[in-house]
Amino acid sequence: MNHCKGTNFSAVILAGGQSRRMGRDKAWLPLAGKSLLARQVELVRQLGPAEVFIAGRADTDYRALGCRVLTDRFLGAGPLAGLERALEATTTPLLLVLAVDLPNLTVPFLRRLADGCAGEAGVVPRHAGHLEPLVAFYPKVAWPVLVELLDEHISRSPPDLAKTAVSGLSVAREPGVRSPSATRFVELCAAAGLVSFMDVSAADAHCFANWNSQADLVASQVSAPRPLLLSTP
Repeated sequence: MNHCKGTNFSAVILAGGQSRRMGRDKAWLPLAGKSLLARQVELVRQLGPAEVFIAGRADTDYRALGCRVLTDRFLGAGPLAGLERALEATTTPLLLVLAVDLPNLTVPFLRRLADGCAGEAGVVPRHAGHLEPLVAFYPKVAWPVLVELLDEHISRSPPDLAKTAVSGLSVAREPGVRSPSATRFVELCAAAGLVSFMDVSAADAHCFANWNSQADLVASQVSAPRPLLLSTP
């Protein structure tokens, strides 16, 4: 078994999205008596990371969760902006990234994912032929790869958006301006030998069901929330 040790990985919860389809901040949706964000923080802490970051909104108070908060440097870049800040901030060789809107993730699955890390190379799940880049381990050394991708995104954006992204002003992303692809980042990492892929079994497929809209919440009410399912190392 190749469990990541707390001394060689940190974790980040990506919670800075606009939640437009949900209509309210997904991080604070209730789940089994706590917020979805609190649940994800508790989940990753069971793995024993050296540090847990929250990539969050600049106007939101996260102090009760006891995590270092990171805000986007590349504005309008979607979840990769939070990942960029965390890769820059971490002092460990590996970083576990976890989207906030995945209520069915479990400790055993994340341990299996950690087992897929080879040395200081990361691992990305592959489910039904599709990569899952927002539940993955990335190496610290992938940071310059991501910065280059985000810089390229800025250079191709409308001049006003590129200017605000560089200056750090908080503005809404313009309609029609797409965020850079997380899948593209994974492909670049794989080409450089920085990550490998782990195929997800049918038994773990439920881990990737996410809450994007009110319809997802209604659908989730047909079954009770899944527990963290703690396991021993």
